[in-house]
Amino acid sequence: MELLLAIVPPLEAAAQYVAQGTNFNISDDGMKYLAAGLAMAFGALGPALAIGNLVGRAMDALGRNPEALPAIQVNMILGLAFAEAIGIYALVVAVMIGFVF
Repeated sequence: MELLLAIVPPLEAAAQYVAQGTNFNISDDGMKYLAAGLAMAFGALGPALAIGNLVGRAMDALGRNPEALPAIQVNMILGLAFAEAIGIYALVVAVMIGFVF
């Protein structure tokens, strides 16, 4: 999060510099679709990392204790469903930004 907060001000300054030197205008629709795309991009990043981490750790656990397959598999599938739900929420927000607001 700190990295994201550190990157935003220079990017904003660069965008303002580029916009001052050119005849660069973004319409309200353009900003709306840009916001929808960014909402989906950032909203899908967390679940993707969570799912990769969850499956990797489940495979490590199964490698160490193969007899625990039923317990690990049930918990892994539940975790995958919860992580995927966050990605679906991001998709709903992006669609709402793009078409409703």
